[in-house]
Amino acid sequence: MENLAVEKRFVVSSSPHVRSPETVQKIMIDVLISLVPAVVVAAVFFREQAIIPIVICLVAAMATEFLLVRKGIFSDGSAAVTGVLLALTLPPGSAWWMCVIGAVSAIILGKYVFGGLGSNIFNPALVGRAVLLASWGGRMTDWLSPVDLKSAATPLAEPGQAALVDLFTGNVAGSLGETSAIALLIGAAYLLYKGHINWRIPGGYIGSALIMGTLLTAGGFGFDINMGLFHVLAGGLLLGALFMATDMVTSPVTPNGQLIFGIGCGVLTMLIRIYGNFPEGVTFAILIMNALTPIIDNATRPRFYGEVKK
Repeated sequence: MENLAVEKRFVVSSSPHVRSPETVQKIMIDVLISLVPAVVVAAVFFREQAIIPIVICLVAAMATEFLLVRKGIFSDGSAAVTGVLLALTLPPGSAWWMCVIGAVSAIILGKYVFGGLGSNIFNPALVGRAVLLASWGGRMTDWLSPVDLKSAATPLAEPGQAALVDLFTGNVAGSLGETSAIALLIGAAYLLYKGHINWRIPGGYIGSALIMGTLLTAGGFGFDINMGLFHVLAGGLLLGALFMATDMVTSPVTPNGQLIFGIGCGVLTMLIRIYGNFPEGVTFAILIMNALTPIIDNATRPRFYGEVKK
């Protein structure tokens, strides 16, 4: 598997060169730091039902990458990020073997079948979640309420019924990392401060979802700003918009492309939620837009000076 290693040999041209102090490992450590608030809130609300799946996903993802490339158990840190993100998309108390299968699928199918980090097309954590969702749909929708850990339905099962303040603080049933909006926003603020993400993808994603949630209902058109806010705060929309759609490998690099990508994610998520068979649409929306990223980049690339439009 040595040919699957992350490291590649590049031909370097003559100077001048621009050197950046940033490394992949430093960026991944910052992403892990940004996920700490969501992990802490999940641990407080769901206790061992959150801690055990997070640890298993983290270890399984890192061990899988170590077996493939043998460059240290932490390596560049991307496997650790994939493991934690995958865990945050799982219901509390997920079985250990589901965590392992999801993490192994994320690393192998989501990353290394394409050649490793930088060559993967789809967000690895979402690939792992999609495998679990397609294989064990019932277990992936088996929710617990925070603190008392009783069986409960996700707020998306009854749109508009949950209080917005509960969705903001996290006092609702849901996946480990999607319940608390404020924890996700604190983490995203850190990534914005460090310059690892910008406003375009999250802004396009959240803005389009807010508009569609406000104006559309299952029966037709309407206007309800509370429903728009509900769709933004409920489910995994914020987790996807802030931490998965912004994956720098699988999202466009051009500014206009990033905005189009974010809007596309928001539109697809809302179409699936309102008119589809799934109450949640974040996973499939981001994966579909990941597949369109090369087309978006090509369509929005800046024109060279003097280039004639074809």
